[in-house]
Amino acid sequence: MTEQKIALITGANRGMGFETAAGLGRLRWQVGIGARDEDRRSDAVAALRAEGIDAFPVPLDVTDDESVQAAAELLSERGGLDVLVNNAAISGGPPVAPTDTVLATVRTVMETNVLGVVRVINAMLPLLRRSSAPRIVNMSSSVGSLALQSNPDVEFGVMDLAYGPSKTLLNGVTVQFAKELRESGILINSACPGFVATELNGFTGFRTPSEGAAIAIRLATLPNDGPTGGFFNDEGVVPW
Repeated sequence: MTEQKIALITGANRGMGFETAAGLGRLRWQVGIGARDEDRRSDAVAALRAEGIDAFPVPLDVTDDESVQAAAELLSERGGLDVLVNNAAISGGPPVAPTDTVLATVRTVMETNVLGVVRVINAMLPLLRRSSAPRIVNMSSSVGSLALQSNPDVEFGVMDLAYGPSKTLLNGVTVQFAKELRESGILINSACPGFVATELNGFTGFRTPSEGAAIAIRLATLPNDGPTGGFFNDEGVVPW
């Protein structure tokens, strides 16, 4: 019998994180629902279990060292980790011009969207190294693409110095980890879900959370000869 895989999805109590957990759970995976809010985390686990999915709660604040380490210990006790999906992110509020940006907002966004990802990856690497098919998926965005942002024919509207640049830096984090882990068998990639209607953007997106989660699920289930250090959406490669 094939051993059941275990995934951890951060920010999995709602939106794309929840749908990523649901998609992997339907593949008969165990899915760890990483989230800070206890009530929302419990509700998400209950909803997934009601569907027959093997979901379990993982108390997790990606900005807190002790919380992240406790999550790693919980997963170790449960049997390990095969896939990490770094989905947790914050927007920092409505977009404002760079000259109007408050530096404290930039720090707060970077702490979750970038440093939180690094913190979680480093804590989970010992578990991932023991997996036969370890994968890391960093949920990014097209607004993090310097190629697209600098293209005058591509319109993103008003962009501030917080959310968009945090995804640019996240893409850089993906590349650097991929370079270090290239010989380890751990595949790590950035995922672009498109403009998804979520709480983060006030539900203004035109794609559903399920549609946005599709690329995360695909990258989480790559074959062993799959790509690493790339940036992908449903259509293929996204320019850096």
